Amino acid sequence: MASLSSTEQAALIATAHAMADAARRAILPWFRATGLLADNKLAGVTLVGGVLESGFDPVTQADRAAEQAMRDILARQRPQDSIIGEEFGLTTGSSELTWVLDPIDGTRAFLSGAPTWGVLIAVSDADGPLFGIIDQPYIGERFWGGFGQSAMRGPLGDATLGVRGTRALRDSILFTTFPELGSTAEAAGFRAVADRVQLVRYGMDCYAYALLAAGQIDLVIEAGLSNYDVHAPIAVITAAGGIVTDWQGGPAHHGGRVLAAAGAEQHAAALALLSQVPA
Repeated sequence: MASLSSTEQAALIATAHAMADAARRAILPWFRATGLLADNKLAGVTLVGGVLESGFDPVTQADRAAEQAMRDILARQRPQDSIIGEEFGLTTGSSELTWVLDPIDGTRAFLSGAPTWGVLIAVSDADGPLFGIIDQPYIGERFWGGFGQSAMRGPLGDATLGVRGTRALRDSILFTTFPELGSTAEAAGFRAVADRVQLVRYGMDCYAYALLAAGQIDLVIEAGLSNYDVHAPIAVITAAGGIVTDWQGGPAHHGGRVLAAAGAEQHAAALALLSQVPA
C-alpha cells in the first residue's frame, strides 16, 4: 500500500470532492433534458467466435462531459497520477496512484430519468482503492469513505456512514441491477441467495452500494463488472464497516463477480452459495 502522509491524504480527498463537484456541473444540464443522445457501445461489436453483439450499452454527452471535467481537474492538480476512466481509457502517470472513474454508473437509468445513477471516483494503489466517492448529483447525495473517513452529505445534512451489521440471511435485504444477472450459472447462483433472503430489489446501479454503506440494506450481488464499477463502492463500503469480495472470497477490485455485505454472517452465507458457481 502507498505510504501517504496526512497532508497528502487531505489533498487527495479535496481533489476527489472537487472532481465530484465538476462532474455534477457537467451532468445535471443533461439529466431529463430534451435532445439527449445515446450511442450504443455494442453496436457492430463482434465477439469471440464471430457473433455480432446485439445488446445496448449506452453512452451520452453527459458521460463524456463529466469524465472530461474530472480529467481536467487531475491535469491541473494531480498530473503525476494515472487515470482509468470508462469513456477515455487509461492515462499513465509516474506516481503509485491511479484515479478510477465512472462518470455515470447507470447510464440506462440516466436515460430513463431515474435518479439511481451516480458518479464514481476512487483513488487507488496496486493493492486496491484507498478513498472513494459515490455521488448522486440530482438528489444531492454524496457518500465517501477512506483515509479514516466514512460519511455522507444530502438534503438532510451530514451523517456518518455505518453498515447494518451482521444478521441472518433470512433477515437480509438483497439488491442487484439486472434480474438476468450474468451467465446462466451466475444467475442461478444469485437466485440461490435470493431465495433465502427477506427481500430482493433490482435496478439501483451504484446507488445500491451507497445504501449498503448507509445501513439500509445487507447485500449487493453482481457479475460482469469492470474495475471502474467497483473501486469507489469498495472504498465507501469498507470504510463504513462492510465487506466486499469476489464470489470466492478474494479481492474484488479488478471487477467481475462482486459480493458486498453489511456483516460477516450474511457475507459468509451468501459466499457459501456463490462460491459453488463455476468460474
